[in-house]
Amino acid sequence: MEPTIIAIDGPSGAGKGTIARAVARRLGFHHVDTGAMYRALAWKARYESLDLTDETAVSALAERVEFDVSDGKVLVDGHDIARAIRTPEMDAAASVVARQPSVRRVLVERQRALASNRSTVMEGRDIGTVVFPRAQVKIYLDASPEERARRRATDPAHASGNGTVAMQDVATALAERDRRDTTRAASPLAVAEDAVVIDTTTLSIEEAVERVMEVVKRKI
Repeated sequence: MEPTIIAIDGPSGAGKGTIARAVARRLGFHHVDTGAMYRALAWKARYESLDLTDETAVSALAERVEFDVSDGKVLVDGHDIARAIRTPEMDAAASVVARQPSVRRVLVERQRALASNRSTVMEGRDIGTVVFPRAQVKIYLDASPEERARRRATDPAHASGNGTVAMQDVATALAERDRRDTTRAASPLAVAEDAVVIDTTTLSIEEAVERVMEVVKRKI
């Protein structure tokens, strides 16, 4: 039987990670965070003192590095870097490597391989449009820019402090990330034609998970 793929896309701060993990637990599916893969690659490139804009070098690194970004883990060549990649600096670094076409080609193939033989909830920015365009379920999570900034500013895994200045800094960084993600030539962030859009601005985590589960039940 062909594995079931649930593709969850959306911008930073929309709730993809939390919701995707919860849905995977509910269904007993494998969970893959593709954003963590790009962050991990950027971290490894910096660790090896590579120029992040050197597409040839970074794509070669993507070919040989060992990733494990499934079910909450973030391992690179066996090293746990889950905390190290959740910083504003690594967010910016990931965006640099993610817009390189050859890097994306390598990682897309690796992402497809991760879900080749088991049902998976995969989250990212191009899962329903590029990685698995024939996914049985496609969800696009979104939220207002203000709410997304508030979530990031108060999340110690991504930013420190939660005052007005920190909030503005986070909002500015998110706006720039959105601009880069939606305008890049390779696999830009976009809503798949057959995706169900869920706005999480006013939803609790539990409510958002229920909305996604309702879609899953309708589709499969």
